[in-house]
Amino acid sequence: MADFLRPEARATLWRWREVLAAGALEALGLWWAIESMGIVRWLGVTLVLIATGLGFAGVQRARFRQDGQGPGIVMLDERRLVYMGPLTGGAMDVADMTRLELEPAALPAPHWVMTGIGGQTLAIPVNAEGAEALFDVFAALPGIRSNQMLDVLERTPGARVTVWEKTRTLLH
Repeated sequence: MADFLRPEARATLWRWREVLAAGALEALGLWWAIESMGIVRWLGVTLVLIATGLGFAGVQRARFRQDGQGPGIVMLDERRLVYMGPLTGGAMDVADMTRLELEPAALPAPHWVMTGIGGQTLAIPVNAEGAEALFDVFAALPGIRSNQMLDVLERTPGARVTVWEKTRTLLH
């Protein structure tokens, strides 16, 4: 049964798994909303609304997700981001992040470059194993625009691009 689908097709289905699950929930909710009556009809309408939101979030995650075959491993533990690569690595607290950039010229794949409060940097390949956890980290940054981040990742510009920068609070 594992050989039923080509590996590329299986990888594509896995990448879009959240969208497919949301579509199945939406179909079930639509069926309940159309064919049922009473409370089940309202549950169906509610399920359609919830599935639509989940589908939108799933599309964003699928656009961010890469193949995971790049160098190194990304781990997120207690809002501390850790990258262990073959040549570099490091750790950074998410709260200490002041800037997020995409460096397309890095090899073997583009890198996310995060700068901390003290000027330290952490560079993580976009296709490192576990890098899909970065979507939640980046989406939680105050003021970031997820669609802008995804557009920059998809079009891969020719020079380093600042995706997000922390706004400095003024004391006076």
